[in-house]
Amino acid sequence: MSSATSTRRDARRNHERLLEEARRLFAERGIDAPLDELATRAGVGAGTVYRHFPTRDALLRELYDAAIKMFHDLGPEVQAAGSGWDAIQVVLERLGQWVAATPYLPALMRRVAAIDGDYRPGLEFAPVLEGIVERAKAEGSLRPDVEAADILVLIDMLGSLGQFGGTNLPFWRRQFAIVLEGIRARPGQEPLPGVALDFDEFHDLAHHRAETAAENGSGAGAADDVVPAAG
Repeated sequence: MSSATSTRRDARRNHERLLEEARRLFAERGIDAPLDELATRAGVGAGTVYRHFPTRDALLRELYDAAIKMFHDLGPEVQAAGSGWDAIQVVLERLGQWVAATPYLPALMRRVAAIDGDYRPGLEFAPVLEGIVERAKAEGSLRPDVEAADILVLIDMLGSLGQFGGTNLPFWRRQFAIVLEGIRARPGQEPLPGVALDFDEFHDLAHHRAETAAENGSGAGAADDVVPAAG
């Protein structure tokens, strides 16, 4: 193995270690946690953090992109579900659990919207989610007045149990079952009140786009700090 190959392999290993430790650190202390602590946890020098992520926002953007990849990775399982209702359950369960395990996600979404207001990769999943919702309705398993954005809101609601830390799992399972029963179609149901958001409206609401635009003007991140090169 050449020294160049070994160096590249070490760099990839350091990069993945930094991302993993960043997830743990931000879950514990939020996305503005000190990045010198990230270096300590990853067992590297601060200069290594700087080489991989010149700014905090660069690190946050990559964590966000990794989350989007997770949605892509879920696709085959959703498509392989035996019915529309099974697909709805897969989406609610997998994403609800993931949001619960990622308590920094709301802040991350708002920061990325502030960094780049035109960056909206989440919208590409609208046709998939709308498709399985319509499939479940056609089967008669999902309430006819439930829309795709309602599923996203329920994912956020289930994920909010993550604020209770590692003790949330028994409660999560119970609430997951309650949610499923609430959206299951039954004869004689009263219509749901109000009007559902559409996918775009929910996406912008979750990212607080109107607020970040007003607060930041230029769209720059509020904490686009440079990682110290030493220390």
